[in-house]
Amino acid sequence: MRLPAPLPIVAIVGRPNVGKSRLFNRYAGHRRALVRDEPGVTRDRIAEEVALLGKRFLLVDTAGLEPADHPGLEAQVQAQARTAVDEADAILFVVDGQAGLLPEDEEIARTLRKSDKPLALAVNKIDLPEHETRLADFYGLGFDDIYAVSAEHGGGAFDALEALVGRLDNAPLEEDGDPESRLLPLLAEGMSEIPDYSAVPLDHDFGGAKQTESPAPADEAETRDIRVALVGRPNVGKSSLTNRLIGEERVVVSDVPGTTRDSIDSRIEHDGQGYVLIDTAGLRRPGRRAETVEQVSALLTVRALERADVALLLVDAHEGISDQDAHVASLVRDRGCASVVVANKWDLVDGEKGAETLDAIRHGLRFMRDSPVLPLSALTGARLRKLFPAIRRAAAAGRQRISTAELNRWLQEVTRSNPPAFGRRSGHARRPIKFFYAAQTGVRPPTFQLVCTQPKAVQTAYRRYLENRLRERFGFNATPVRIQLRARGGKSRH
Repeated sequence: MRLPAPLPIVAIVGRPNVGKSRLFNRYAGHRRALVRDEPGVTRDRIAEEVALLGKRFLLVDTAGLEPADHPGLEAQVQAQARTAVDEADAILFVVDGQAGLLPEDEEIARTLRKSDKPLALAVNKIDLPEHETRLADFYGLGFDDIYAVSAEHGGGAFDALEALVGRLDNAPLEEDGDPESRLLPLLAEGMSEIPDYSAVPLDHDFGGAKQTESPAPADEAETRDIRVALVGRPNVGKSSLTNRLIGEERVVVSDVPGTTRDSIDSRIEHDGQGYVLIDTAGLRRPGRRAETVEQVSALLTVRALERADVALLLVDAHEGISDQDAHVASLVRDRGCASVVVANKWDLVDGEKGAETLDAIRHGLRFMRDSPVLPLSALTGARLRKLFPAIRRAAAAGRQRISTAELNRWLQEVTRSNPPAFGRRSGHARRPIKFFYAAQTGVRPPTFQLVCTQPKAVQTAYRRYLENRLRERFGFNATPVRIQLRARGGKSRH
């Protein structure tokens, strides 16, 4: 089973109030971004995994570039635009057809044209056929691909996105995954009950996909570097912890929130294991990203999480959990990263209130209850010795693979000891839900497909039961676990 490659990023860029968030919502398929008719309104979430033309990618909604709003910011804005280009694999540049071509658009376009990455220009607010004459103003920007779109009504919106996605060579296929996942419909067909795998050897050939306990490929070996992203809101000590771990002042440290503007990689070794530390810019709740140069930091954090094995979520133990911490934690969870919660600045916590402080942190991040909470002080180095073992355990959990035979023995046991509730009615009787087969289809995070009758009828409480029993049996701590239910011969239900 190979490790999944990071999803390519398609970034939506442009100056404020041109309709980027409305386009993002339309592509995402539901209202994930706040939309207001005023400049600079940002989002609750800025990233969404999207499938189009059979390819999977990460769509990122960036905050508006504001070249003209603040004097002296031209160099910073150009740097931000370059950062967006560097981090994204393709760029959708959105302009306002109703407002016409503005100097700010020309300034952004000059930077984007220097990239050799796929680019497309979406002229938004072309809501009626007679509005198409507005495109003439924008041909002078020098883009080959120009599309008239209406984020409000949807006209032409997907033409622009499809043009970019069609040029992504590194996007995984929508149904891409481990070979086991492609065998699921075939193996499940005709099975009336779960097969008894108790006597099946681990090297049994399941239709050509051998389930062996063979070593991982060289690029997945335990000796490979573990990529660790340090994430959190501003001023929780990410750069201080990075400097403490690498033993030098590699990263600028300041008491001013938001000092780090870019993701910085540093390689270190500890007890024979290599680590790549990715220090990221502090991530605020979107509505509080006041500085223009901070507004692209969310894109950098998303990229860091995409290529990380483990996320160290830093929180300020002295101040306690805030809604900003929960926002960053949800982003870590959405990207499927194994994680360790680091309660930093522990030297400022009253010793008598230590247990109470940890309980409050766990409660504030209760949706990450499987992730350990590790109190330490980046300033003094106290308790730092516990960090590397926690990182190794989290990385191993995120990469853990379970053989098909062992997984199906588990499925047989848990469904027999606690059968699911009956499903939908068929005539005058409610039909029982039967589970037929299970296979692990991915890692980082560990992902499992379970074939059953009536996937939509499986209750949320029973899904939690399956996840809890799976964690207990196989030790999936510090990592999200995704369970997908699939009907025989049908599509999965996440």
